[in-house]
Amino acid sequence: MRYDEGMSWNDLAALPAVVLSYLWATIKSTSVVWLPVFLGYLLQFLWRRYKQAQYILGTPWTILEVKLPKEISKSPHAMEVVMGVFNQSYEGNPLTRLTKGIVRSWFSLELVSIEGTIHFYIRLPKFFKDLVEAQIYSQYPEVEVTPVDDYVTSVPYGLPGSDWQLWGMELGLSKEDAYPIKTYIDYGLEKDPKEEFKIDPMTPTLELLGSVGAGEQIWLQIIIMAAKNRLPKPGTWFGSRSWQDEGKELIKKQMKRDQKAEGQNFGALILSPGERDVVAALERSISKAGYDTGIRVLYLARKDKFSIANTVGLLTSFRQYNSLHLNGFKPVLRTSFDYPWQDYKGKRLELVKRRMFNAYTRRGYFYPPYRKTKPFVLNAEELATIYHFPGSVAKTPTLGHIESKKGEPPINLPI
Repeated sequence: MRYDEGMSWNDLAALPAVVLSYLWATIKSTSVVWLPVFLGYLLQFLWRRYKQAQYILGTPWTILEVKLPKEISKSPHAMEVVMGVFNQSYEGNPLTRLTKGIVRSWFSLELVSIEGTIHFYIRLPKFFKDLVEAQIYSQYPEVEVTPVDDYVTSVPYGLPGSDWQLWGMELGLSKEDAYPIKTYIDYGLEKDPKEEFKIDPMTPTLELLGSVGAGEQIWLQIIIMAAKNRLPKPGTWFGSRSWQDEGKELIKKQMKRDQKAEGQNFGALILSPGERDVVAALERSISKAGYDTGIRVLYLARKDKFSIANTVGLLTSFRQYNSLHLNGFKPVLRTSFDYPWQDYKGKRLELVKRRMFNAYTRRGYFYPPYRKTKPFVLNAEELATIYHFPGSVAKTPTLGHIESKKGEPPINLPI
């Protein structure tokens, strides 16, 4: 049917039905070609998901607790060195991913307050235990690293008769991944100034964790994995690019370069001091190893101990890392709703809480069934800023410390 000035309104009204009939006839006539392809793709997709789940469930895990001495003189740069051990990018080849379900290894860095006592945990595949221990001791020989039982089993949330309540959130970045957050270098912690001038950005979080009392717990989880090429590549259907490639594009955009000026420093002549700072921060950011990251925070308390003030504190506990001209954290998922019609029957909220609790306890983020929130990229410097072993500048009294310092026996000890 062809539209012309002589078409009636009835003809126009019938046009969608005619188009759909032609489309359906075309689909049926070509089904012998596309149906086997579609079914084949669906079969391999389901098979790969099944093998991935089998591989993940079959991976033995362990939890290490890092107990700190009463004083650490190292800057967060030592933790940045430790972060290198988590950059494990092996994930097999296409054949082994299909037949064995091999996935890239991930790790969970956890900062936990149990009734005000703060613990540093690392949850990892057991295969990496000795390697991670060695890396930690190489930078922090005075700490004590020990395997422990999983603390999440101590809270019977969601079980019949349990009076525990939960509030949680997941964080994301406010800008593109290549823009860095405010790091320990921006706070001057890579240097060794006098102690009274040091500012550790982790201190507000530690103070909040140390302030909770009996019947309350705060769990903070930073799940990391060597960064994948996740971003779509312009000009391609299925191509992907890395977060560093995106950072290079942002630098070019900031420098106001075009194709004619490519390779020349014309842009630097017209940059303001603030723009030059942004370019320098981007260049430093993409020069370091990146990690796909997810951050999840839970506040759990018995019904008579639950405090709304602690949820507000958690919402603001990451603001010290935010920078107006660079990047910052923002909540992307919370166990609350802004309007009553979003959960008018009161059932959706409990479902969201259960899912977040289960995702936390199973340390799921990058693979189904817990791949709900898009991961973002933090580099080693940024991770070391939000998760490091604080020095004496952090005076939080409830930090768990080892009772005594270990030392080697003197070499001239008589036998």
